[in-house]
Amino acid sequence: MLTEYLPILVFMVIAGVIAMAMVGGSLIAARQKPYAEKLSAYECGFEAFDDARRRFDVRFYLVAILFIIFDLEVAFLFPWAVSLSQIGLFGFLSMVGFLGVLTIGFVYEWCKGALEWE
Repeated sequence: MLTEYLPILVFMVIAGVIAMAMVGGSLIAARQKPYAEKLSAYECGFEAFDDARRRFDVRFYLVAILFIIFDLEVAFLFPWAVSLSQIGLFGFLSMVGFLGVLTIGFVYEWCKGALEWE
């Protein structure tokens, strides 16, 4: 019974060896000298190497949550589009209702100014 799990074990060992080889190769081949531009704040708005326990602005969390909400709709749209010919009118109307709720939420968030960055 345990021999059935042997291919999974072999796969995990091969994946681990490849991962270690890639990390080791990058340590050997790449320059390890960071410069001022590399250490500057990038897209997050705060210094990369600062106190890890400081408070974050709530806008970071708001943008992250909104991204997750509106990014997950794609996870629902893809299977719906693939099986559209099989689910019929009820499936189509259900997805139109789902997209309507998302659109109302997006318009509400836009009107409240959640998408604006100061």
